[in-house]
Amino acid sequence: MTPAHPFFNKNLEELFGVFDRNLPFRHLVLDSFLDESFCQGLAENFPSFSNSNSFNESGLAGGKAVDENLKDIGAQYRELDALFSSVKFRHFLSGITGVHDLLYDPYYYGGGTHENLSGQELDPHIDFNYHPNTGSHRRLNLILYLNKEWRRDWGGNLELHSDPRSGDGSVIEIEPIFNRMVIFETTEHSWHGFKRIALPNDLSQMSRKSIALYYYSATRPEAETAAEHSTVYIDRPIPETINPGQRLTPDDYHELKRLITRRDHHISRLYKEKEALTQQVSRLSSILEKVKRYAGPLLWIKNLLK
Repeated sequence: MTPAHPFFNKNLEELFGVFDRNLPFRHLVLDSFLDESFCQGLAENFPSFSNSNSFNESGLAGGKAVDENLKDIGAQYRELDALFSSVKFRHFLSGITGVHDLLYDPYYYGGGTHENLSGQELDPHIDFNYHPNTGSHRRLNLILYLNKEWRRDWGGNLELHSDPRSGDGSVIEIEPIFNRMVIFETTEHSWHGFKRIALPNDLSQMSRKSIALYYYSATRPEAETAAEHSTVYIDRPIPETINPGQRLTPDDYHELKRLITRRDHHISRLYKEKEALTQQVSRLSSILEKVKRYAGPLLWIKNLLK
């Protein structure tokens, strides 16, 4: 069984035209992406949810599990990795996106298998823009969905935002259905996320499953280049259904409490990052003071020895 890729024979110029025109930023949705039976095998061999892989950026265990060791999951996942790393596949991606000299990430940093349980959500965000190990520019996001049945009203639909800070910004939703691949360009305005998953009680054992990977390049156009940053989140606003003067229902109260708790976690994470940066600046300042202290005597000795 192989991950035969039906899109290799498609008109790449035609696909590029769709990718290049799509809003709110350049993206492409490709259904029936892999051979059907091969994709079914990926779904059947998807790794079980593990609490050890469910720690979020705030260091808290949650309802999302990630496995970056794609090649260690099984034979089919190794075949999938071989496809993703191949020159042929990267040539295909360059043809449909216009982004050339793409670099495959063997670390699957931030990628791999993603499993989200009911109740999980992902705030609108833009991704980190440089690979932490190689320093290369992040250029493309690819997400392959493995959900055999999914209804739009269950939440969890991928959202692409024009501007999550704006109340009137446009948003498109893409359902995470089986064997659907979403490809989008990673930029300083490729805001994306998904609303909270709310599965019916009789399907609470289900989850939202996907495989994510990212492609890089050694350089990128100067106009698109920004200072290095980690993932930037925009907290979701208070729902429009909650208004001044109304009596809060229990659901309203729990929703407000949940939003405030999430915001508190984000703020706590940012304070920790700020503290770490402050300590680094302090250490560098201490080193600089020592250099200044000994620079004069060392220069005097150097002149004396001339």
